[in-house]
Amino acid sequence: MANWKRRNPSAAPAEAFALVAAERGVRRLLAVDEAAARLGLFAGRKATDAAALVPGLITADADPAADKAALTALCDWCARFSPAVVPDPPDGLFLDITGVAHLWGGEAAMAADLIARLETNGIPARAAVAGTAGAAWALARFGDDETFVPPGGERAALATLPIRALRLDPPTAAQIARLGLATIARFADLPRKQLTRRFGPGVVLRLDQALGDAPEALAFRRPPNPWLSRLAFAEPISTPEDLGRVVLDAAIPLCARLEAVGQGALRFELGFHRLDGKVQRLAVGLALPGRDARRVARLFAPLLESVDPGFGIEVVTLAAEGVERLSQSQPRLGETGELTPEEGVAPLVDRLSNRLGQALVWRAEPYPSHVPEQTVVRRPPLSPAGDDGWDSERPRPLRLFRRPEPISVVALVPDDPPIFFRWRGLGRRVRRAEGPERLAPEWWRRPFEKNADPAKARDYYRVEDEAGMRFWLFRAGLYDADNPLHWWLHGLFG
Repeated sequence: MANWKRRNPSAAPAEAFALVAAERGVRRLLAVDEAAARLGLFAGRKATDAAALVPGLITADADPAADKAALTALCDWCARFSPAVVPDPPDGLFLDITGVAHLWGGEAAMAADLIARLETNGIPARAAVAGTAGAAWALARFGDDETFVPPGGERAALATLPIRALRLDPPTAAQIARLGLATIARFADLPRKQLTRRFGPGVVLRLDQALGDAPEALAFRRPPNPWLSRLAFAEPISTPEDLGRVVLDAAIPLCARLEAVGQGALRFELGFHRLDGKVQRLAVGLALPGRDARRVARLFAPLLESVDPGFGIEVVTLAAEGVERLSQSQPRLGETGELTPEEGVAPLVDRLSNRLGQALVWRAEPYPSHVPEQTVVRRPPLSPAGDDGWDSERPRPLRLFRRPEPISVVALVPDDPPIFFRWRGLGRRVRRAEGPERLAPEWWRRPFEKNADPAKARDYYRVEDEAGMRFWLFRAGLYDADNPLHWWLHGLFG
């Protein structure tokens, strides 16, 4: 409801109002405002019954896609409070505040700040803090506002809540309530075997999850990352100079933590949390694991031009990803003039990769294949070299064309090497030739039937023209009197 009013501020009516959505061919109320709730309307009621009960009810069609996008944006906004945020559609979310509540002076101060910020933006909210997701969900919706449960106190806190607080589907909750089990305490006192046999294992699982007797997996919006540095400012910042300084300020403690445990990171992600709730993220990658704060700040410096601070940035977060072991480098004795990869080419690769894109910076590595187009694969620039290499007995051209180019050839007999060929309109007379080297499809990599066609075989020749240029030519297929032969130029030697 609050999301619809934020999207349509001028259309929000003062009278009773409800959002309507179709469910299995029946239009039902999806959400109601306070005025409609006071008149006895509730979510899930048929729209026709609601119109009969409240003739002046104003309705509008719900937009689930917009609501989902708004909840996702709210999860990203809540990352300023905790990096571990879980969306709980259609109207809730979980925050794992383990180890971060002290930054606000405790759980109560943190929850109060969160609720105040949401209400300032026109989003009414309730909050509860508990040791389990199920207990927090139940207390936020059915308990007192801003309830804080001490560790191990979930059973006592949930005792008086209705059975609907266990996140059960409405028919099951109604069936349990009709049996006189109106509260969670009365339901939890019954033997588990009887509950499982009568209502199924799902109901018992929800009860155990809320009480902390069974684990519950949560799908975080972003995977929790222990390698996070966070800076909050008393006054919002917006100038490019301030942005550059805070990047270094955030990188120094994070890199110090990495160094203390002998770790390095391959990727750093920077988040600028604006006053309007939007988050702008930048990321840089390293060719080798690193933890040099000044080097990380220099890589972010060219990207800061794209940051729009809006009305100001109040929180900056820096996360390290791809963390792995990084041993301390041994200082060299004497001046040999040799540089380690970290001192030499790695900084250059990092600058090129972050400016041009990592997909455009790579090195070629041999791959064991008889097909020329598949003998080279792309690898990260500074990744360890493989054991495979090119066969010295079968030289390959320094420049291999992405696609072979057609040529016209003159040969004494069809199976002989060419004595003359024309490429790109220029004729060339062959002085020397080597070959043929027959290359056939790799039948052991694919089904034999798809590669058995003799026309797919290639006869390659290394030829040299009168000017000394060397070419790699091939004849496609075997000689057939009924079909003309096709010749192609596939590469150039140095």
